[in-house]
Amino acid sequence: MIRVGIVIGDRYEILERIGTGGMSDVYKAKDHKLNRHVAVKVLKQEFSENTNFVSKFRVEAQAAASLMHPNIVNVYDVGEENGVYYIVMELVEGITLKKYIEKKARLSFKEAVSIAIQACMGIEAAHKNHIIHRDIKPQNIIISKDGKVKVTDFGIAKAATSNTITSNVMGSVHYTSPEQARGGYSDEKSDIYSMGITLFEMLTGRVPFNGETTVAIAIKHIQEDMPSPRDYVPEIPVCVEQIVLKCTQKSPDRRYLTMAALIEDLKRALMSPDEDFVQLEDPDESMATRAVAEKEQGEIRKQGKKKEPSREEVRLKKNSAPAPKKKKPVIEEDDDDQEDEDDIRMERITTGLAIAGAVLIGCLAIFFVGKTIGIFDLQPASGTVTMISVEDMGEQEAVNELEQRGLKVDVVYAPSDTVEEGKVISANVQENTILSQGSRVVLTVSRQDTGNQIPVPAVQGLLEADATATLSRSGFEVVKSEGYSDTVEKGKVISQMPEGNTYASSGTQISIVISQGPDMDNKVTMPDVIGLELDEALAILAEYGLMQGAVTEVYNEDPNLIGRVCYTSYTVGAPVVPGTQIDLQISKGPEEATYMYRDPIQSPADLDPEYKEGTECTVTITGQSGTEYFKTTVRSFPITSVNLRGVPDPAALITYEYSVEQPAHTETNENGETVAVPGSKVPRATNRTVFFMLEG
Repeated sequence: MIRVGIVIGDRYEILERIGTGGMSDVYKAKDHKLNRHVAVKVLKQEFSENTNFVSKFRVEAQAAASLMHPNIVNVYDVGEENGVYYIVMELVEGITLKKYIEKKARLSFKEAVSIAIQACMGIEAAHKNHIIHRDIKPQNIIISKDGKVKVTDFGIAKAATSNTITSNVMGSVHYTSPEQARGGYSDEKSDIYSMGITLFEMLTGRVPFNGETTVAIAIKHIQEDMPSPRDYVPEIPVCVEQIVLKCTQKSPDRRYLTMAALIEDLKRALMSPDEDFVQLEDPDESMATRAVAEKEQGEIRKQGKKKEPSREEVRLKKNSAPAPKKKKPVIEEDDDDQEDEDDIRMERITTGLAIAGAVLIGCLAIFFVGKTIGIFDLQPASGTVTMISVEDMGEQEAVNELEQRGLKVDVVYAPSDTVEEGKVISANVQENTILSQGSRVVLTVSRQDTGNQIPVPAVQGLLEADATATLSRSGFEVVKSEGYSDTVEKGKVISQMPEGNTYASSGTQISIVISQGPDMDNKVTMPDVIGLELDEALAILAEYGLMQGAVTEVYNEDPNLIGRVCYTSYTVGAPVVPGTQIDLQISKGPEEATYMYRDPIQSPADLDPEYKEGTECTVTITGQSGTEYFKTTVRSFPITSVNLRGVPDPAALITYEYSVEQPAHTETNENGETVAVPGSKVPRATNRTVFFMLEG
């Protein structure tokens, strides 16, 4: 029996029950080994007593534990204690997609598609690991507080369905695929169907099929046409409607074949909602009679020869009456003709292969003879040359070797602590690169004394005009080319060869590469989501093919950004590779200033001359907000033990409460009589205002 306070598995302390379902109860627990909170899902007793179910449950849960993905509620552990079977999972603070839909009535198409993309990515990761969920529904999709979408209950669904647990217990009949409703084989495309139903519910706020009993609903999944979500919400884009309809085709073969294909269309729907791009197979066309090509006939005959008769075929043959004898010769004649045709075709193929083999052998013989007598020279094509390794060669040796190969050589010099003087440090062309004859190669040679060489200015990062002018003034010839760069601004120099701060002869060609900005062919521009609410920002990121990264809450001075995105890990307009995770920060508002007070509290004698040192005095510090921060009773001053930090009030009132001695004296009463008044202590209070010091 699970109850709050017990420890299971020698590490998981049960803190509270946070949910219940048809098959299990869920508890929040503390993992004392790793010092973290987890969710512990405990099977209900009726399932724990079913040994067949338990064995399947453990196998499937252990398989699910191998999954690690940001869009999956990860399984950490599986265990059993005193007949209680449990799985330990990641604790996700948030709400289920079902409750989220109920809260908002229905979702905008952008938000629905964005959520679907994240859920599908988690399911896709499971499919790649050969794990099928079989119970995709909004109740099994969680939206965390930071906006992350996570799919849960992998493994438990398969164990349940394989043990014929009713759909009432599973609570899934509204989302079950036709093949599951029939009790037949289910695979990845069953999850795609259920995801389509889930997307339908997000878009419309309702499920497509309903009924008084689970059986009635299941029959509708099998027999009735899928309604269009646009029947309920006309503003849904056509492509999104088509995605839902393709996911929910009755025949699995007409659905998306993989989650990856579905994700691709969902992303495209976000980026181009007005485009009609989804390919739906026409059932009438796919079922139409068509002629079978000769190639297909051959394949069918091959399969027919390999295939063993099924038990059903054997049973039918035994129970059927023998065919009339007058038809038998016709069938045999057709079979003989077909066999003759196959033999002729095989003979033609064999002859063709023999001829091809003879030609190949002849070509090989000619090649080897020609190579032996020098006819064939296995060198690069005429007009090209292969770059050789020149590092550590002497300068003149390297120049001679390259010029003999038809290359032009420029030499620049640079000091080196590692390469012997006069030897090549590097070349601007890598070894084994194929070059055209006449291409120019620049060698950097080690030399301490540069002689008549002049320094090459470093122009990397300069504007094209400035770089050209600088090099020309120094006596060099400038050769320009263009390239893309994510970091170098358009129009500035990405690189130069020879490099800056080397030495070269006057007139040497200096090649510079001018930035054309980022290569946007394979990138998208970072959208501006600053100031948007999280769900809207995530929808726009998904629209651009970008993924959600870490979402954190921070202080921000702008009061208009409270609860909204105030930071993104990529600047607006920056080129970003699709699929990149974008970190977001949500503003908690301006950070409240805090103050501190550590000054000694002086005696009240300067406020009240009648206060006598040594008199008991109660001292209280009260902030201007009314909060009491300090209180003590003393007989001596100053008080040096005050150390207030993190105080929100900038000022406070110090109150002194003490008694003053009144000496004995005489007074005249109302009757004009003189009376003696004995000495006494009179309570008194005085105040002093102090200002705190700002922290930080």
